[in-house]
Amino acid sequence: MKKLLLALVALAPALALAAPTTWNIDATHSTAGFSVRHLVISQVRGEFTKLSGAVVLDDADLVRSRVEATIDASSVDTRVPDRDTHLRSADFLDTAKYPTITFRSTKVERAGKDRLAVTGDLTLHGVTRPVKLDVATSPVVKGMFGETRRGFSATTTIARKDYGLIWNKLVEAGPAVGDEVVITLDVEAVQDAPKTAAR
Repeated sequence: MKKLLLALVALAPALALAAPTTWNIDATHSTAGFSVRHLVISQVRGEFTKLSGAVVLDDADLVRSRVEATIDASSVDTRVPDRDTHLRSADFLDTAKYPTITFRSTKVERAGKDRLAVTGDLTLHGVTRPVKLDVATSPVVKGMFGETRRGFSATTTIARKDYGLIWNKLVEAGPAVGDEVVITLDVEAVQDAPKTAAR
């Protein structure tokens, strides 16, 4: 029995390191961006400026990891106010009816050194469909106030018609707005402070 207790004590640091860690999105240092083809010849880029969520990461058993994120759809910003108003309208995001865009992971897999493949459900414009994110993770660093931080960069591509976003106009060159939307996420997250036992 004594040997078992000693073994558990010796393993305690490793077990602590293996415990899942929660990383909360720091929206002030994160970007949820997108790009879509315009008039066949160029890309229009934009972002959503309000987002929140968390990554629960278990490096020892990625199956137990999970990701949840919520975006305020009305925070869309393409640097053109009239275009942003159109994007919020019923022609596109219809933010009065569908105020948020959400992602909830269903599977997390390792995809190489410092890379993850995260499959989950993306809900956009009231439609939920599976997507797969290609995710790169950064090393863990200390912030300016002693907090622990790390970065996550993710990309995926969706077809907007799959989410009922079908507004378009035909011009001489073809459709005014492309169907394929490239989503790029650059997220900085702060680790939850470890809980201390009450005395």
